[in-house]
Amino acid sequence: MTTNPRNILNRFFKFEAPLWAERRSLPGRAGGESFLLSLIFFLLLSLPLIAQNPKREFRGAWIQAVNGQFQGMGRDRMQADLTHQLDVLKADGINAILFQVRVEADALYESALEPWSRYLTGQQGTAPNPYWDPLAWMVDECHRRGMELHAWINPYRAKTKGTTALATNHPYILHPERFFQYDNLILFDPGLPENRAYICQVVADIVSRYDVDGLHIDDYFYPYPVAGVPIPDDASFARYGQNFNRAHWRRENVNQLIYDLSQTIHQLKPWVKFGVSPFGIYRNKRSWDQGSATNGTQNFDDLYADVLKWVNEGWVDYNIPQIYWEIGHKAADYDELIHWWSRHATNRPLIIGQDVDRTVAKSDLQNPHKHQMEAKYALQRSLPGISGSCQWYSRAVVDNKGNYGTMLQQVYHSTPALQPLMPWLDKKAPGKPRKVKAVRMNDGTLHLCWTAPKAKKEMDQARLYAVYVFPKKMKVDLDNSAQLIAITPDTHLQLPYNDGSTQWTYVVTALDRVQNESKGVKKKVKL
Repeated sequence: MTTNPRNILNRFFKFEAPLWAERRSLPGRAGGESFLLSLIFFLLLSLPLIAQNPKREFRGAWIQAVNGQFQGMGRDRMQADLTHQLDVLKADGINAILFQVRVEADALYESALEPWSRYLTGQQGTAPNPYWDPLAWMVDECHRRGMELHAWINPYRAKTKGTTALATNHPYILHPERFFQYDNLILFDPGLPENRAYICQVVADIVSRYDVDGLHIDDYFYPYPVAGVPIPDDASFARYGQNFNRAHWRRENVNQLIYDLSQTIHQLKPWVKFGVSPFGIYRNKRSWDQGSATNGTQNFDDLYADVLKWVNEGWVDYNIPQIYWEIGHKAADYDELIHWWSRHATNRPLIIGQDVDRTVAKSDLQNPHKHQMEAKYALQRSLPGISGSCQWYSRAVVDNKGNYGTMLQQVYHSTPALQPLMPWLDKKAPGKPRKVKAVRMNDGTLHLCWTAPKAKKEMDQARLYAVYVFPKKMKVDLDNSAQLIAITPDTHLQLPYNDGSTQWTYVVTALDRVQNESKGVKKKVKL
């Protein structure tokens, strides 16, 4: 494993892990020894930054509802559970939450279009009691922690296999002619233009009413094939597909939805990111000479999802292929697939979907006494065009399976990270923070305080602030991610005052909605 200098210091001083987990308030903690801090910084400067973490990196986690983890839990228990998950994920360096809000043409949010989800209340169409709106609550909680919230929907699925009753206002009950059944699922027929328009209406409702940072769709397009069972779309193909072969027509139906969703989202709110997490194989080499050396279900041929087209045309803002298999898997080798996506799909930020359970269950090929997390992250961090990872699933990280969460906190996410730049959405940096100064509070604590920059447009508003710290005589370099100590929505940060004998230089920058970064404002402080 590549060595992180902070972990060397951690072992040298025999610090407990939580000290470094709380490094966002560095230098030191309130009451810490100035001499020790100076020594630490001296040693940090003396060590080669072999494993310095990226300054910009998408670090996501999926919080799913479809597994029933919240079903019938009630408001107070669910809020407590989500609070715990968000607190742990924040400590583990996660900076984006993908929260499932539409499982089967239903809603984990207040909707006039679709019924409340049974995955929330236990019965579809029944409102939560006590009443609350999980999506609105999650937006507030994530933003309070400086995390992005991406509303995750399934576009086409209208009934999962386990659902036995649909509400009277469910879209299938109102318009059964727009759907087909397959493998005990009910699905919107992708071939019908009215379905594309309706799905865009649902998305427009979410984006317009909630302050989400992203709109996210998963890997379910045309249904995963069942051997010998044809997709029952003869009627819509006869009506709309006369000039195509059926496979091409199906792909064009999905292409049109992706394009329409992109236009709908960005016309409403240009800063909201549109992302997809497709199945991990685009095409096998046996189907296409540029495909991956794999043997599994294919996006292009089996699900009719032309993901490369969406990426190369710029219809999506990020792409998270679900590369859930282990290194060395016979049919779908992680090593083969991460190289393939890195070669072919970097016109938009490429983020790797990581399966925590499988990663910690499989042994490293070079060392059977440890699991594959280190090897997978070595690949992720070394290949071109990869802008981060997303963890499937949040609970596995929170429960620290295989020490996965600890490794994120102490190694791979040991410093905070800004989101990847998206200049096609916006490339203008906000103004600098104003009136940066150290202020002694009534309780005796010392805070670094500032005010927001002036802005005329929403896209120019400061939404977050990045804070860097540099010891005396160290060059101020905002590209040095090792000195980034906080990303906060607040306009103040408590400082670890000791005896006022050691000088530090703090730098504060402003971040807009897509995390363009302003110029920095310096403030020298003696702590």
